[in-house]
Amino acid sequence: MKLAQALSRIAPSRTTAITDRATELRAAGKDVISLSVGEPDFATPPHVVAAAKAALDAGDTKYTPVAGTQRLREAAALHFRRDLGLTVSPEQVIVSAGGKQAIFHALLATLDPGDEVLIPSPWWVSYPEIVRFAGAEVVDMPTSAAGGFRITAEQLEAAITPNTRWLLLNSPGNPTGATYPAEELRALGQVLVRHPQVLVMSDDIYAPLRYGAGAHATLAVECPDLADRVLTVSGVSKSHAMTGFRIGVSAGPEWLIKAMARLQSHSSGNPASISQAAAVAAFEGPQEFLLDWRERFRARRDMVVAAINAIPGLSTPVPDGAFYCMVDAAPLMERFGDDEALCLHLLDHGVAVVPASSFGGSNGFRISFAADEARLSEAVRRIAEALK
Repeated sequence: MKLAQALSRIAPSRTTAITDRATELRAAGKDVISLSVGEPDFATPPHVVAAAKAALDAGDTKYTPVAGTQRLREAAALHFRRDLGLTVSPEQVIVSAGGKQAIFHALLATLDPGDEVLIPSPWWVSYPEIVRFAGAEVVDMPTSAAGGFRITAEQLEAAITPNTRWLLLNSPGNPTGATYPAEELRALGQVLVRHPQVLVMSDDIYAPLRYGAGAHATLAVECPDLADRVLTVSGVSKSHAMTGFRIGVSAGPEWLIKAMARLQSHSSGNPASISQAAAVAAFEGPQEFLLDWRERFRARRDMVVAAINAIPGLSTPVPDGAFYCMVDAAPLMERFGDDEALCLHLLDHGVAVVPASSFGGSNGFRISFAADEARLSEAVRRIAEALK
């Protein structure tokens, strides 16, 4: 049977593939620690679970408006103002079935063949695949650990052409944990002002999981003159351990939000009503638990970074946010050939991680420290043993 040409332009998610392979091995009786998935290991907060149960008991199981309930759009506006410093109206917010759907709809609604999208690498695995599915061209903007895994204003200026339609920014970033400080965002903004055809996707889904001092910086706040062409993506999956609820929220200019809603009306319709009720509780309810979560993630990060840097042939910088380390293994490539072979070797020794090449990088792997301390300690012990 014939498949659509658009499908041939994309590859399956390799993070999902590694996780699925680890699950298969565990089902076959092999002891595998999976550090390949970006999912908090904490339980969803009780007040959020209670809100979902209350919605079920109240019979809130019908269709909602495509762009989300008014209550959730208002709660999301509260989140953007309180947690990101971004003031938006509920009409500037759309609720989607996870942040990935919002990114998909925003790009599909605005890209044509021949358009170009600038993506700093290492990148989140789905960014380039969504761009290619839309028929547009991916323009790789390589970054390095030495540069903090961030692009510079000069690099951005050199990459923009008349065909550039989007710049995708992710801070804190997946897979690197890198964050953009306010002054660097303002420098990028000075470049973007000169190129009014360029839209910006500011993926801030990990904003509540920052470990540095000071407030989170986001482009639409630091460069308010660009606000009419910035889409800020957030949600509850990472901050509230609600990955299975599938709720993302995005804020941007009304023309773009309406275009995304138009597409969503024909793709999925509204996000799940019960999940929306739970997300309201997540945004409006107590946030103090995040202080404890951040400190636990910080402790895990420090433990993993120290352990990895003690293994000959491996090194990793200290990530500023999220819950990932991007590990460099270049000294081991003569032995293994490439990072995929290295990761398969580690999988044979009971640890699942994702090759850096899955993220547009090379010669290394991403390790998630969203796992309990005992499993992390055992995982890095196995990695060290596997590489002796």
